Amino acid sequence: MPSISITSQFDAGAIDVVSLSDPQDIQLRLRPDIAAPFAQWFYFRLQGARGQALRLRFLDMDKSAYPAGWQNYGMAVSHDRQDWFRVPTRYDGSTLQVEFTPDSNDVWCAYFEPYSHERHLDFIGYCGNDDDVETEALGVSVEGRDLTLLKITSHTSEVPLAARKKVWLIARQHPGESMAEWAAEGFVERLLDKSDSLSQALLEQCVFHVVPRMNPDGAVRGNLRTNINGADLNREWENPTPERSPEVFLVREKMLAVGVDLFIDAHGDETLPYNFVAGCEGVPNYTKRHAAQEEVFKQAWLASCPDFQTEYGYPKNAPGQANLKMATAWTGNHFRCVAFTVEMPFKDNAARPDAVTGWNGERSKALGASLLFPMWAVVGQMRSEMPDVRAFAFDGDAAEVN
Repeated sequence: MPSISITSQFDAGAIDVVSLSDPQDIQLRLRPDIAAPFAQWFYFRLQGARGQALRLRFLDMDKSAYPAGWQNYGMAVSHDRQDWFRVPTRYDGSTLQVEFTPDSNDVWCAYFEPYSHERHLDFIGYCGNDDDVETEALGVSVEGRDLTLLKITSHTSEVPLAARKKVWLIARQHPGESMAEWAAEGFVERLLDKSDSLSQALLEQCVFHVVPRMNPDGAVRGNLRTNINGADLNREWENPTPERSPEVFLVREKMLAVGVDLFIDAHGDETLPYNFVAGCEGVPNYTKRHAAQEEVFKQAWLASCPDFQTEYGYPKNAPGQANLKMATAWTGNHFRCVAFTVEMPFKDNAARPDAVTGWNGERSKALGASLLFPMWAVVGQMRSEMPDVRAFAFDGDAAEVN
């Protein structure tokens, strides 16, 4: 019988091995981000245990970045890195314990289904072959990896280019939130579906700017939240620098150059088992029109996607109290546009659970594709002075909107 080994020296790999001496007591510890203390993401290859009952114990999980994220969580496992499933996982407030029996001598274990750098490059190549897509290298990350922008619009539309609405979607500022890049892939794939009337109508009216991987270094190096400098990119938007956070600096400069009418920032949430959005309620430039457009977007998404809900989410910021270092707040405030952070679960969608896969890459892709309908609802109102929003009651001026 081969000896058991665990390795993580590959794209997005991260784990510290404490002990492999006993298959019933394999001891592991999370590896924190490079240059930052955040520890939550893990991804490793386990070899030599075909048919053996294993017990993995992740130690000191109460010291992780989001300890509440381990409640009702199931580890993601794959035998081929294509099909991922969840295995029983228990958390006692300190140790995360996983018990399963591998069907092969090679098994891959991860916090969430990974999205590899090779898949990212393949996807950029796929998009670049479409007549409606222009790929642009905005610059490079700290370690020299390309930061790629996909500019997508109809090459046959009769709407003048300058008159088309500018829609932005960015993903994976936090590199461990791989569901965000899955969602970006699903979003773009539907946009490029020539048989989809909604995507074609949107491409005639809009120019889409998509950055599917905001943090290429962090993604490749197996970080949860930060780039290689230890910078949380979603806290850099008010004053990014080319030295500390070139990824944000480059994207922000492009946004300032071309403008923004609608903005989506895709993320994953460690603790809440739901899909939800966070808007711009607390930004200084928030108005009744802004609030009404946000409501149109949310109601349209609710009507078209059962995986989305509005009952559970983050508390709303008080007027004027939004953190303008964050992408959604800075963008919504600066451009006075509809801007949302879209959050997906690392666990499962409690509203529509799947015991086998939990929330996974394919479901994230489907959620990304579903964004087209609420975008169409909002773009439709952008083309006129204002839709009928009498269904929404707003009293007072901007400072009084919650």
